[in-house]
This record gives sequence, C-alpha cells and structure tokens, in this order.
Amino acid sequence: MESLFANATEVLILLFLIITFLQSGYDKMADWKGNVSWLTGHFAETPLKNMVPALLGVILVTELIAGILCIAGIYQLYCQGTSLLAMYGAILSCVVLLMLLFGQRVAKDYDGARTIAIYFIPAIFLVFLLQG
Repeated sequence: MESLFANATEVLILLFLIITFLQSGYDKMADWKGNVSWLTGHFAETPLKNMVPALLGVILVTELIAGILCIAGIYQLYCQGTSLLAMYGAILSCVVLLMLLFGQRVAKDYDGARTIAIYFIPAIFLVFLLQG
C-alpha cells in the first residue's frame, strides 16, 4: 500500500487514462456501426474518407492496449515498486491522443482538437513523472 501512496500522482493519472481509454474502447465496440457512420461523415471531405473503419479499428485496439497497460502499471507499481508498464501505458496513451489529434486537425475540427489537447496534458505529464 505504501507504493500507492508514494506514487499517488502517477496512480491517479493512470486511473484517469484507464477510464478514458477503456470507456472509449467499450463505446466503439458497443456502437461500432454508429461510430463508423458518424466518422465517415466527419471525414467525408478529407483524404481519410475511405479508411474510416480501418483507422477506427487501429484506434480501438490501441486504446484498449493503452488502458490494459495502465492497469498493469498500477499493479506493477503496487506489487513490485517498478513503473515500466506504467511508462508503456503512458507513452501509448500519448500516441493514441496524437493519432486522434491528427484526425481532428485533418477534419478541421479545431474544437475537437482542443479537447484532445486537454487529455494530452496529464498523459504527457505522466510520462515526465515516470522518467525520473
């Protein structure tokens, strides 16, 4: 338990990322057709218009892996006092958010891009914390 208190900031940000990505992944799986339909319209005027289902699949898998790595990272912090899996989860979370940011910028959805930047701040801060 001492490991959790010694790493309270890291654990709280990991929990934030777990909730963010596992809920997002669940939503994509639960309403795949709805997500594909909405995103097809969102990217209709972009070079990504014919790749929506494949790209959504990549995002889904990457989000789920990031969430699982963050869970494993909390476990590793608690049981072993090390943070390698937490670091992998944090870095992959940043990569997912950068992919989402790229998509929003290509679609010229600047409000959506701004929202993703808000999520990026704690994720990149976690990478910073775990480096030391």
